[in-house]
Parts: sequence; C-alpha cells; structure tokens
Amino acid sequence: MLRDKILDIGKLKAVVSQLKAEGKKIVFTNGCFDIIHVGHVRYLTEAKKLGDVLVIGLNTDNSVSRIKPGRPINPEAQRAEVLSALEMVDYVTLFDEDTPYELIKAAQPDVLVKGGDWDIKDIVGADIANDVRTIKFVEGVSTTNIIKKIQDRQ
Repeated sequence: MLRDKILDIGKLKAVVSQLKAEGKKIVFTNGCFDIIHVGHVRYLTEAKKLGDVLVIGLNTDNSVSRIKPGRPINPEAQRAEVLSALEMVDYVTLFDEDTPYELIKAAQPDVLVKGGDWDIKDIVGADIANDVRTIKFVEGVSTTNIIKKIQDRQ
C-alpha cells in the first residue's frame, strides 16, 4: 500500500535502523517535487541505483512556501502520494524546516544525493553521509519552466 511508504521521522528512523541491520545501503535525497516531470523520474532512478533503499525527504507546504514564493502548486499530501507511487521510491518523509538536516541526521544515510546544480561542499548533511553525490539534470526540464510555460499560454 502506498501510504505504508509515507513515514513520520520516528518511524523512518526505526525502519532505516532495521534495514541497515539487514545490510541494506540507504540513499537519501530531498526536495519539493511539486510537479513531477521526466527530470524527477530520471533523477530518482539514478539515485536508486546508488543503493538498496531510496528515502525522500519532502518539504512540507510551509517549507516550500518559504523557499519558493507562490508555491507549492500541489499540496504536501498529494506530492507525498505521487512520490510513493513511483517504483524506485521506497520511503517518503515530510520535513517542515528550511533544510532536511535533522531528517538526514535521523536517517543516517549511506549515500546523500542532490541535483547537479549543487556543489558537494554546499549540500546540507554532507557531514553525515559517507558518500555524497550529485546527479546531472535533464537540460531545460524543471517545475519552474513548466509553470512558466502554462502561464505564457494564458
């Protein structure tokens, strides 16, 4: 069931601890994932290849609105459900802070992943994970571009 993939931080910590005890490699990434597009799908597919279990830290609506004025377009419950429906995604946990640092600390991932526009030294939580990676973006594909295209058609 999809809802079983959406965990609060306490449950995530327990699940990750169990998975690590089983020898599983945990990959963590985070973002708003407001309007899912091919760039997201390719990014998450590549992230999943870096380990056994892919955990997504998902910004709450309040968190998104602080970093991206006028957003999100889709509410957090819907964004979490859409992400949990993707086969490469194992778990989704929402966080309300401006950064996922506390969530990363709780999850203790083996691999931390962000998009290619991030410099590794600037990735929040890089001091926690053993391995920090960036994944190249799909050129010209972004939620911001999709929103702009829609607005331009009106």
